[in-house]
Amino acid sequence: MDIVIRECLLEDCASISLLNKNEMCYDYPAEDVKKQLKKLLKEKQHKIYVALADSKIVGYVHANDYDLLYAPHFKNIMGIAVASGYRKNGIGTMLLLKIEQWAKDTNACGVRLVSGSARADAHAFYRACGYSSCKDQKNFKKVFDTSAK
Repeated sequence: MDIVIRECLLEDCASISLLNKNEMCYDYPAEDVKKQLKKLLKEKQHKIYVALADSKIVGYVHANDYDLLYAPHFKNIMGIAVASGYRKNGIGTMLLLKIEQWAKDTNACGVRLVSGSARADAHAFYRACGYSSCKDQKNFKKVFDTSAK
């Protein structure tokens, strides 16, 4: 199987939306994915790569700058997904390696990511790629009512 990793294009939004829904259970509207993608593709602190196999997008990774007042510069993986029928073909590893190369090219000290506690297969994959778990956390959010805008 020939796999090509390339930078994301705005036209990739429908495929990314499907990966979000089918592989990560994020049912975010495709038109909103397109709006976000249009914005993020213009920002140099974000990098998005897609994986193509069999002439279709079967995976993607999105990372951004991670700068804090208590740690050196890192890259932060915001999302990574590979279509279930294409897993175990090295696609996830290839996507991670592209982000790691971007991190090295921009003098980042490393790459970090957060993964849901129930995603045991993903955790095993990250460990196999050299990532280590450094702490357990709870993820809190507060959602605002934006319907009045």
